[in-house]
Amino acid sequence: MASLRIFILFSFIRVAFAQTTQNINVLLINEESNALAEKAFEVAKEYVRRNPSLGLAVDPVIVVGNRTDAKAFLENVCRKYNDMLSAKKTPHVVLDFTMTGVGSETIKSFTAALGLPTISGSFGQVGDLRQWRSLNANQTRFLLQVIPPADILPEAIRAIVTKQDITNAAIIFDEYYVMDHKYKSLLQNIATRHVITPVKSFEVNEIKTQLESLRNLDIVNFFIVGSLRTIKNVLDAADKNQYFGRKTAWFALSLEKGDISCGCKNATIVHMRPTPDANSRDRLGKIKTTYSMNGEPEITSAFYFDLSLRTFLAIKSLLDSGKWPNDMKYITCDDYDGKNTPNRTLDLKTAFQEIKETPTYAPFFIPQDDPMNGRSYMEFSTDLLAITVKDGASISSHSLGSWKAGLSSNLTLTDPNNMSNYSAQLVYRIVTVEQKPFIIRDDKEPKGFKGYCIDLIEEIRQIVKFDYEITLAPDGNFGTMDENGNWNGIIKELVDKKADIGLASLSVMAERENVVDFTVPYYDLVGITIMMKLPRTPTSLFKFLTVLENDVWLSILAAYFFTSFLMWVFDKWSPYSYQNNRDKYKDDEEKREFTLKECLWFCMTSLTPQGGGEAPKNLSGRLLAATWWLFGFIIIASYTANLAAFLTVSRLDTPIESLDDLSKQYKIQYAPLNGSAAMTYFQRMANIEEKFYEIWKEMSLNDSLSDVERAKLAVWDYPVSDKYSKMWQAMEEAGLPNTIEEAIQRVRDSKSSSEGFAWLGDATDVKYHVMTSCDLQSVGDEFSRKPYAIAVQQGSPLKDQFNNAILQLLNKRKLEKLKETWWNNNADSKKCEKQDDQSDGISIQNIGGVFIVIFMGIGLACITLGVEYWWYKWRKRPIVGDVTQVEPAKSSRNNIDTHKVGDGFSFRARNLGLNLKSKF
Repeated sequence: MASLRIFILFSFIRVAFAQTTQNINVLLINEESNALAEKAFEVAKEYVRRNPSLGLAVDPVIVVGNRTDAKAFLENVCRKYNDMLSAKKTPHVVLDFTMTGVGSETIKSFTAALGLPTISGSFGQVGDLRQWRSLNANQTRFLLQVIPPADILPEAIRAIVTKQDITNAAIIFDEYYVMDHKYKSLLQNIATRHVITPVKSFEVNEIKTQLESLRNLDIVNFFIVGSLRTIKNVLDAADKNQYFGRKTAWFALSLEKGDISCGCKNATIVHMRPTPDANSRDRLGKIKTTYSMNGEPEITSAFYFDLSLRTFLAIKSLLDSGKWPNDMKYITCDDYDGKNTPNRTLDLKTAFQEIKETPTYAPFFIPQDDPMNGRSYMEFSTDLLAITVKDGASISSHSLGSWKAGLSSNLTLTDPNNMSNYSAQLVYRIVTVEQKPFIIRDDKEPKGFKGYCIDLIEEIRQIVKFDYEITLAPDGNFGTMDENGNWNGIIKELVDKKADIGLASLSVMAERENVVDFTVPYYDLVGITIMMKLPRTPTSLFKFLTVLENDVWLSILAAYFFTSFLMWVFDKWSPYSYQNNRDKYKDDEEKREFTLKECLWFCMTSLTPQGGGEAPKNLSGRLLAATWWLFGFIIIASYTANLAAFLTVSRLDTPIESLDDLSKQYKIQYAPLNGSAAMTYFQRMANIEEKFYEIWKEMSLNDSLSDVERAKLAVWDYPVSDKYSKMWQAMEEAGLPNTIEEAIQRVRDSKSSSEGFAWLGDATDVKYHVMTSCDLQSVGDEFSRKPYAIAVQQGSPLKDQFNNAILQLLNKRKLEKLKETWWNNNADSKKCEKQDDQSDGISIQNIGGVFIVIFMGIGLACITLGVEYWWYKWRKRPIVGDVTQVEPAKSSRNNIDTHKVGDGFSFRARNLGLNLKSKF
């Protein structure tokens, strides 16, 4: 009796199961490169078969096609589908395991057109499935997509880039990942310059070349997304290129569960790999062991297994609940005319979402209110590890944190500060042009340069944390555009992405702003000015002697001696002279005998304000003296007038004081540097004048004008200025110097400040070289003034960062301190002697010879005094009686007698009894 009851019970259970078992027809569509998905589907089907409690029986039809041959793929699918309809085995659901490409899009178009309930595991986020972009509300409930793990894992790159504030990145992936749709979305709205590229080969040498090309783009952060094999090959190539160090960072992302390895000598790699949820590990192990689900990566196998099983259970749920429409209408591919898509009210999404089956690896995330497509995925977790490899062996591995899969998930770090040690140091490439004092080459400095701009960027980097490498522009130019719109210099380096920052005394110009971005100005408006040779006024201690020519001086001397000689002769032979009429003039107070010596003295003193003294007594001598006085008056007057004119003649020269003065003369050549902003200014001004002239000429010669209109254009004077046209022509004739050194040398080689060469250059260049030399001068006011600013690539976030930093420095008056350091307190500046200003009077350098003359006269007088004393003291005395001393006669006192010697001189003798007769 008991046995019968047991038999009946088992029979009842068997009948009950038989009654609830649902046969599900599945059309599985896959592509050739996704064999792992098909294996996972087979495991799911086997799982259903071995678990009758699920009440499922799966009858699949499998179609495998080539993603690139969409036509053949569609024909094969339609044939299989039509066969199912012919066999009365209409598909309950289409499992679309295609990954990407035109083949996958063809399947989307096929299922949407025929209204077939579909669960897809294709790659793509919102809007990436082009054929499913315009689904209506009903279609979004049965045309469903779940993003596979291989499409979610790259989203971790966005989390890392955001967390580490990475500004450049190269993302390298292999064939297991699809990144076509990631180019625009992966780092969207993040200021990171990046390149996404597939690994071009498995050969290390070819990968090495690929890495070199990426490194030449100045990329220092590398993300490898692929299998462990691909990661090893890329890391080995990087090691050969010596791309490991503080300036580069390496991140390896893989769905495989193993550890990374490479033959690197010394490398640190941040490794991200998935890990199953704690609640799913036992189930995963059981499925792998019991059903031989050994495909790698195991997360991919688990995804397709869960996707297949969940689809089966969702269809069964709809069938069991009666929510599956009884009048499901199917049409063949041939019946479809573009307008007869069956209308479905099937809510597969809700049924799929409500399945409570334990996940094999991690749960699926399905949005509640939004459509599933592009928003649903396996919500797995990843470990973030720092792996250190030395000499090909992994010597350490420690956890940095984790990342939970999601479209906008952030990193969860154990130590946020520690993570910064595993990113490339932020090193910007600065390109510059040497220009003192802004940029000065100095190998002793840490960066190889010093100057105003170097101090400025050092101040900025204290606010905006970064490091930099600085190099000179290859052609040494700031940046000018040629006729074809091509740039050179600093601007070219920025446009070609070979530099991040243009740091120099770079002027802000409209055409430059079209291709690069400028920060706020860090320096005042700077224009163009003129450099000329400093005028040197020639000085001479005996400049007063150069007033008259040498032959005039000689003639004056000759006249002096000749007149003195004649005066002596006249006085000697004239019967009316003093020496021949002593008795007549014996009572005169002034008794002057004009000996030859006295004549010389008379003629000399007559030329001075003191006068010559007593004139000769004879008429002939007086006439000669008067003639000499007249001669002397004329000579003195002429000399005085010429001396004043001679000392002030330099002030009568008209100096160059402006650009207009320079353009109106022809003795001084002038030109800017070849290729400089100043050259561009003059060239363009000349072109504008030429265009204005052509416009006026065309208007004047227009035959369609009436007489009145033509009369309004008739003028005698040229109506358009040709100032710059003539100046540009003069510059071309003079020849434009190629370097500042060449320009300065041409200025120094000028004969004078009024003849030679003038350089037209930036006012700061002129100011610096004038400040550091004593033979140059800046002339005139500045014109065409523009500010200096730092240039960055267009769209670079550095613009806003640097703007903020420069404004802070401006508010703290740091920029003024930099000017003080590099201009007012510059160690290279020279203390030059002040040039003589003629308006201040005659300088000692020009009149000092007069003092030399008086000192020479005093010296000569001292020498004469010595000779006189020697002559008087040591001369050989005549032996006549007891003669001891002879002196000129004075009043008799102290027993001194005065005697006269004939009609000659009187002598005074002390203790003498002799009278000496004069010989004259």
